[in-house]
Formats: sequence, structure tokens, C-alpha cells
Amino acid sequence: MTDIWTTVTLSHWSPQPWQSGSYGYRLLVGSLQRWRAGSWLMQWADSLGVVLLAILFALAPFVSTTLIGILLVLSAGFLLLLLLSDESDLGLTPIHLGVGLYWLIASIATACSRVPQEALQGWVKLSLFLVVFALSARVLRTPGLRSLLITVYLHTALIVSVYGLRQVFFGAEPLATWTDPNSASANVTRVYSYLGNPNLLAGYLIPAMAFSLGALFAWQRWSGKALALVMLAVNSIVVLNTYSRGGWIGVAATLFIFALFAVYWWRDRLPQPWRNWAIPGLLGLTVAVVLIAVTAVPPIRDRVSSLFIGRGDSSNNFRINVWNAVLEMIRDHPLLGIGPGNDAFNQVYPLYMRPRYTALSAYSVLLEITVETGLIGLTAFIWLLAIAVQQTLLQLQRLRQSANPQAFWLIAAIATLAGFMAHGLVDTVWYRPQLNSLWWLSLGIIASFYPTLRPGSQPSTES
Repeated sequence: MTDIWTTVTLSHWSPQPWQSGSYGYRLLVGSLQRWRAGSWLMQWADSLGVVLLAILFALAPFVSTTLIGILLVLSAGFLLLLLLSDESDLGLTPIHLGVGLYWLIASIATACSRVPQEALQGWVKLSLFLVVFALSARVLRTPGLRSLLITVYLHTALIVSVYGLRQVFFGAEPLATWTDPNSASANVTRVYSYLGNPNLLAGYLIPAMAFSLGALFAWQRWSGKALALVMLAVNSIVVLNTYSRGGWIGVAATLFIFALFAVYWWRDRLPQPWRNWAIPGLLGLTVAVVLIAVTAVPPIRDRVSSLFIGRGDSSNNFRINVWNAVLEMIRDHPLLGIGPGNDAFNQVYPLYMRPRYTALSAYSVLLEITVETGLIGLTAFIWLLAIAVQQTLLQLQRLRQSANPQAFWLIAAIATLAGFMAHGLVDTVWYRPQLNSLWWLSLGIIASFYPTLRPGSQPSTES
């Protein structure tokens, strides 16, 4: 079974044989190498890439999606310039193969779509978000640059959370009907900060909680650890006051996966009697904390209990009707779906929708992926997640040998992916640019830890 898992997740795959034998690689990669050697600016290529990404993530919560799109286009142009002028390798990893396969299937789904023009728009958006993954995986291989970009995001998230904290104390005017008016929590104040939607805000802060928790261990100075603790506390208070059930599920998954990989990191340092009980003890503690929160905190109890009353809650009833229509769409387009993007969805969904239940998406990431790219696309996406988990385990083993604190960024990244997927079971805010870019960034951070081979050298052991 272990051999099957390692084979399926490409644990022993290496890009070097392909790169040395690919005519296209030799023709394109490095074709502008001579120009780059004479360019003073391109000596700082990785730093320039990080600056582009930093601008994107520093502005994302506060600007329009149009400006985010422009920044993504600029990032795509810079990534192409990097590849054409690269002196070493493409920095390919097994994760790149998973992403590439998913993109290829989405491209085929676009070509075969019943609404090809709308699907093409979705394909362009998907391709631009994949640029975030490819560029971050390429320029974040240096620990200092990786930490710098994460720090920029954490400080931006802190600004967002501080404004959300202000809404907690001084109130926030509801911008839409986010709560069932007949529920016990109908009169609660759901904060939304600069994101304009409490579910979106909760999703945006999922990686903030993961990376601020990681910063507690990755930042070595006590002042940095104190700042990370403040970030974690503020983010937690604001997420709690979004009253987003999906966001809470995502946060719970994030914290659990972070703790699980942290136990894996520290397991060999524990006394022998504790090692076998570390993970079962973590599971028991998790169950205990959840039960105490659900039973002892009335707002949490009310929101969680609404999950189990089915159609008795208006939000549940809406989602169930949308999911039933989406399942019919999948039944009629099982292999490659209808093509990527909300424009394609908006063209096809009205043919299946229940009366009075209009929707802009499937309200479930896995259902959305399936309706857009079919069961083939869903399989490729799940394979990509499996590769990411295996790469995290492999790189943690390597980093553990040198007790490298950068490992906690890696743990935070995989915890973020888990949190987004858990939140995405019942919502699709994952597709909003502010969140989708963070998901692909987290995947890029995991890929950036893959050992790279420089010309005439051995694979690097420090990432």
C-alpha cells in the first residue's frame, strides 16, 4: 500500500530527465539568458517577483477585482520573462504536474463546453490564478523572501482584522440578509470588515490564523512571537464574530491539521511513552474542545445547531435546492462538465434551477469543480491535493533533520489548504480573487520547499 501511495503521489519523480530530453525546454528556457546576464535589474529577479506578489496581497482586500486582474496579468508577464531568461531550471516539482494536469483538463473542458465563450472567460481567470502558484513556487525558494511575503500578508490581514474588531465593538450595518430572520441568532452583528461579506471575511482570515500560528514558531525574536500572538488573538476574535458556519468549520480544520503536522514534527523529540499517544491524544483533545465550545457558548451552539435542522434553516434550504440542481447538471455533463468559471455556470444553471432559487455558483467547491470540469477534473484536483500532502510530509522529514523553523510555514500552508477545502464544502467564497489567490499561494509555498538542482551542484537541502 505504501508503494502504491508513493508512486501515485510522484514521491520519487525528478524533473531532470525530462528537462535534459525535452526539445521545447531547451528551445525556450534560457533563450534570453544572455540578455539577463547583462541586465542589472534582473539580478534581483526573485526579489522583483516577491515585490509583485506583495503588492497583490497587500492591496487585494481593499481594491476592485479589476485591479487584482491587472496585477495578475503583470505577474504572468514577469513569470514568462523569468522562464525565458532562467539560467538554471524551471523549478518543476510533482505539484507542478498536478496543477498542469488540472489546467489541461480545464482547457479541454473549455473547448468542449456547451457555452464556449463564457467558459473561455473562466479559463482565462483560472490561468491567471495559476500564475500565483507558479510565480510563488519559483521566487519563494529563498527563506528570507518567503518569510517576507508571508509577513506582508499577515500585516495586511491584521489591518483587515482590526477594522473587523472595530465593527465588533461599535456595530456594523448589514449589507445583505446573511442570517435566517427566524433563527436564534437573527439579531447578532456579523462583521465583514473591508471584504463586504462575513463569509468572505472568515475565509480570508483562515490562512491568517494558520500563518500567524506558524509565525509563533518561525519568528525567532520574542518581539516577533508577541506580535504573532496578537495577530492570532485578533484574527480569532474577528472570525468568531463573522458567525460564518462554513468559516468556523474551515478554522477548525485549519487548527486541527496544523496541530497534526506539528505533532508529526515534534513526535521524535517526545519521550518514548508519549510518542504512540501523541496523535490519539490530539484527536481526543480536539473532540473535547469542540464539545465544550458547542455546549458552553450560546452563539456557537445556536449557529452549529442550525446545521442539523435541514430545510428548517433558510440558508440550509437554499443550499440544498442549489445542490440538487447542480447534481442534475453533473448528471448531464459527467465527464468534462460545462467549462470553468461563473459565467458558464450562470448560462447553464437557469436551465436546472428550482423556482426562486437563483445562484451564482454551486455553493460547494467540490461540486463546483465537478460541474465545471467533470468527474475527470475532480479526480485530477483530488490527485493534486494528495501530492501536496505527500510533499509536505517529505519536506518536513528533510527539514526536521536540521530543526529548520521554516518548516512551520510549510505546516501553515498545508493547514490553509485543509481549511479552505473544509470551508468550501458548504460555500464557494474560495472562488473570490482575495481567497483564490491565497489558496494558490499556499500551494506555491509548499512547492517552494522542493529541493532544487543548480547546474553543477547537488540538490539543495535548505529551502
